[in-house]
Amino acid sequence: MGIEHSSTVDAGVDEVFAWHERPGAFPRMLPPWMPGRVQREAESLADGRAELALPGGLVWVAQHDPAGYVPGRAFVDERVPDGLASMPLGPIRWRHEHRFEPVETASGTGTRVIDAVDTQVGSRALRPMFVYRHRQLADDLAAHAAAAAAPMTVAVTGASGLIGTQLTAFLTTGGHEVVRLVRHEPGAGERRWDPDAPAPDLLEGVDAVVHLAGASIFGRFGDEHRQRIRDSRIGPTRRLAERAASAGVRVFVSASGIGRYGVDRGDEPLTEGSSAGDDFLARVVVDWEAETQPAADAGVRTVQVRTGLVQTPRGGVLMVLRPLYEAGLGGPLAGGEHWQSWIDLDDLVDVYHRALVDERLSGPVNAVAPEPVQQGEYARTLARVLHRPALLPTPALGPRVVLGEQGMRELALADQRVVPERLQELGHRFRRPQLEQSLRHQLGRMREAGR
Repeated sequence: MGIEHSSTVDAGVDEVFAWHERPGAFPRMLPPWMPGRVQREAESLADGRAELALPGGLVWVAQHDPAGYVPGRAFVDERVPDGLASMPLGPIRWRHEHRFEPVETASGTGTRVIDAVDTQVGSRALRPMFVYRHRQLADDLAAHAAAAAAPMTVAVTGASGLIGTQLTAFLTTGGHEVVRLVRHEPGAGERRWDPDAPAPDLLEGVDAVVHLAGASIFGRFGDEHRQRIRDSRIGPTRRLAERAASAGVRVFVSASGIGRYGVDRGDEPLTEGSSAGDDFLARVVVDWEAETQPAADAGVRTVQVRTGLVQTPRGGVLMVLRPLYEAGLGGPLAGGEHWQSWIDLDDLVDVYHRALVDERLSGPVNAVAPEPVQQGEYARTLARVLHRPALLPTPALGPRVVLGEQGMRELALADQRVVPERLQELGHRFRRPQLEQSLRHQLGRMREAGR
């Protein structure tokens, strides 16, 4: 039983091994469709210990074996019992050998990456995980190689959120240093950030800022929820931009949203130069982006990342729809004719990375895939990936109950055909420009031959 899976990546063996040694490798390789979160990364591949928090309070503990460690060539981790939280996992045997062999490729020197796992679990169940892991590794290495950026120190707000977790892991595996700006008592690699009164030395020694923090827009759009959305963005962004200006950082990247364009734009292709809407979210985004102006006025390169519907089963629309479709209850929403402008989570990470390192990029950028789809097509594609029907049309009543009338109109039924014009002008390469590619990768339904 178990599995041996291998692939070749276009990077030298020392570079590939170093990627695995850096913080962030474990989060970048944890498949998003699997339950659990990284609780602790191993400090050493030779003898460190990693922990994965699982549902029900369980903890998977992986101990690295010094006997299997060969610098630059191999390491081994094994599931071990460690306390009550890991005891119910006792019957599971898991010994995972990671090997790296230099090979010649068409583009030069490459690395053969080999994962061999001794376990009772069969290869059919494990293969999607390793296909995903190897794809992540190859794509991340390629993205860093293409950027060829010198190491930076990047301060990040919202680093523990859906996007922040993956962005910070991507940056640290690429050799950058991340300073997490947090509102609680800071630990290692963190600094205390008060959104209402950031400390004068908050950004000392920082090259770049990524501002992701803000209250979730998902919820019923009552007065309190709308105020929370606005207050968490307007004010804190300006004060952080002022600190960035006074600290002399090189680039200030702020989250934004395609909600700026309004809820009912029909078939009109929306570029970064398109007019703003006049509904609640559109007005919030217009004001939110304006709050970055203090940094721009000080000569800091400033970027606003207008994000579309992020595709990952760990959050957003896909997290809501996946269980419905798996139960055979999916179908077009409210007729299925409105446009949905989406982006794969890893492509969004790449957009933030580009905003940090590409001096040509400033101002607003539409972080969406180049091929938006109408909601009916989204429903059919998700159903096809999950091998389920998409026959049950979903009335607007469901979103109205969850989000209220305004939330339904501005979130669930927003009709926005957004195109990434600025990125396309720069020749940006999307990892997964088509929806089916993204859903297959994010849900572990990849066809191996089509990786």
